[in-house]
Amino acid sequence: MSESSAGRTVSGEDEVVDLCRDLIRIDTSNYGDHSGPGERKAAEWVAEKLAEVGLEPQIFESHKGRASTVARIEGEDPSRPALLIHGHTDVVPVNAADWTYDPFAGEIADGCVWGRGAVDMKDMDAMTLAVVRDRMRSGRKPPRDIVLAFLADEEAGGLYGARHLVDKHPGLFEGVTEAIGEVGGFSFTVNENLRLYLVETAQKGMHWMRLTVEGTAGHGSMTNNDNAITELCEAVGRLGRHQWPVRVTKTVRSFLDELSDALGTPLDPDNMDATLAKLGGIAKMVGATLRNSAAPTMLGAGYKVNVIPGQATAHVDGRFLPGYEDEFFADLDRILGPRVKREDVHGDKALETDFDGKIVDAMQSALKAEDPIARAVPYMLSGGTDAKSFDDLGIRCFGFAPLQLPPELDFAGMFHGVDERVPVDGLKFGVRVLDRFIDNA
Repeated sequence: MSESSAGRTVSGEDEVVDLCRDLIRIDTSNYGDHSGPGERKAAEWVAEKLAEVGLEPQIFESHKGRASTVARIEGEDPSRPALLIHGHTDVVPVNAADWTYDPFAGEIADGCVWGRGAVDMKDMDAMTLAVVRDRMRSGRKPPRDIVLAFLADEEAGGLYGARHLVDKHPGLFEGVTEAIGEVGGFSFTVNENLRLYLVETAQKGMHWMRLTVEGTAGHGSMTNNDNAITELCEAVGRLGRHQWPVRVTKTVRSFLDELSDALGTPLDPDNMDATLAKLGGIAKMVGATLRNSAAPTMLGAGYKVNVIPGQATAHVDGRFLPGYEDEFFADLDRILGPRVKREDVHGDKALETDFDGKIVDAMQSALKAEDPIARAVPYMLSGGTDAKSFDDLGIRCFGFAPLQLPPELDFAGMFHGVDERVPVDGLKFGVRVLDRFIDNA
């Protein structure tokens, strides 16, 4: 707690909602190209909020408008390894007409802050800022150095954000051994006596690819047994319908063991449909971590209805489990067949770390202090985050953006979805947990 310029006592909980709303109002839509409207504005806004409390933030612009903000907080014991807290400021584009409220207005309704980025991930950005500002105003140093990174371009792979900083400015992260970021620490209510908080300790790898089939061009009225569209569509159909085998990784095994104990019933990895049926709103998120996957997402061919084109293309979003990359590519090429040429569009590795150590103990104790029925458990994220870049520096990464959620909220559906929103009480809970976590991490 501290005093504002007006003499009123201000805490992180007081600020977090307005910080989240203000950040949502900066349109940082990332269209996956060189443009990043709003990212520079967001970086400057974050830098201003950090400078107001005595920090010396730096803004790094990797391309015109593609900007990230980094600052370092000195800890009580600078000899200890440092902690990285990272978040991204960009968001995926939105069709505003589909939304109940303006996605860039930061409206408060039904006990939630609504807007694009409310859970992915301007909520965590706001919680981090709220905690840091409160600690700086009240002179509460963290036990060890903390590096803060508010990053551009995560939604398109991080090339203009985390990847740029890791490649060009690695000294910013000197001494950092552990990190926390997005998509973890959210609650799943089992019953009135137990709430699980899923901490991300693993991520699937990604392989975005372009598929091409060359055929024989010709007139649409004539028989053509070498139609590129036909060949490609058959291959894409095989891929899209393929049932990838279940592969239970270390992290998923740990999660299932914890869940089995929580539910008081054994869970059979060979009958995952029954297991997922017990997971409610997080079933889709967890289900995607049980196997490799390849989802066709785009098709392209032709320029005129009576012309058979000589080439057809498709794009596929491929994801592979830690330890199963070779199997993924072997299965992929077998399914597609020899006529399909496969090219890389964007790829990144899978990650996995153990769910142990002082940092995990700090997560559990912070959660438990604010929610007596809390239990932290590890899980795997089916997507990817900027942790993939920081892993290259030997930093051990976790997803820990703590939120206590109403059981009925479809949290998984909020990511990149319509009517994205975060509970006001959840933001305040996250501030309290993060503050405690920093004291013990």
